[in-house]
Amino acid sequence: MHQHNHTFVTEFFLLGFQNLHIFKIPFFILLLKTYIMTICANVLIVLAVSASLSLHTPMYFFLCHLSFCDVLLTTNIVPNMLHVILEEGSTITLFGCLAQFQMFGWCCITECYILTVMSYDRYLAICNPLHYPSIMGFHLCLGLVLLCWMLGFMFALISTVLTGRLQFCKDNTIDHFFCDFLPILELSCSDTSLVEMEEFLAAPFVLLFPFVFIIFSYVYIVFTILGISSTSGRQKTFSTCSTHLAVVCVFYGTLISIYLSPSRGYSLNINKFTSLSYTMVTPLFNPIIYTLRNQGIRNVIDKFIFLVEK
Repeated sequence: MHQHNHTFVTEFFLLGFQNLHIFKIPFFILLLKTYIMTICANVLIVLAVSASLSLHTPMYFFLCHLSFCDVLLTTNIVPNMLHVILEEGSTITLFGCLAQFQMFGWCCITECYILTVMSYDRYLAICNPLHYPSIMGFHLCLGLVLLCWMLGFMFALISTVLTGRLQFCKDNTIDHFFCDFLPILELSCSDTSLVEMEEFLAAPFVLLFPFVFIIFSYVYIVFTILGISSTSGRQKTFSTCSTHLAVVCVFYGTLISIYLSPSRGYSLNINKFTSLSYTMVTPLFNPIIYTLRNQGIRNVIDKFIFLVEK
């Protein structure tokens, strides 16, 4: 009988970043510029890889999907976040919150798997170059990418469905700038043990196993590179995978620091700014570092920009 006295929540209020005061507009402009740069840079990567036959290789095929994933990730989070900052808080329906949570989880998990597939591609190219063309064919590349998107969607959907079955009857204020897992869970007035168990069981398949696979891949890559006799050969070979390794360190580092250390408190401002690193900084970092370190992409983008200006 007591449960019937609850008023169940149908919408949430996102607090965003509090106490910005005079820094609200400069912060808003900074994030808006970053978002525009992120979208332009990643779309440019997709167009460059799609339009140039010289970039129709497995590495650039995976990079193209990584950029597309970053576009979806930032577009799912940033526009609403900018509205939250400008209005110093904003409401979002329960359905909208779950939809944002689903898309966020899908993109993050898919990016984890794509980065893992890219490390496997680099491993084959460097450690087994003679068999690389026959192994990493178009059908395998397409199958791996589809598997990444399907697994990402499946794991995210399971978490979203279980979260959607929860009842919310406490304070409807989310101390974050988007609908993340821990803030949503904190507001539930029903038993969350099943959702927490699902997250605990899924974490190794989403974060731990892919990360360990990447580490082992690069251990083999490093030993192979050290076995190259010429210094120039070692430098050239390492340059082909150093950019991917840098992206992996930033992306996995921020995710692991947040989701494997929940006791630190998700509502702290430091965690909000950490969340910004993989929702905004990493998606911008990916195309920048790949274009700066990759002569092939730079040449295609230079030609593309020249044609547009002409």
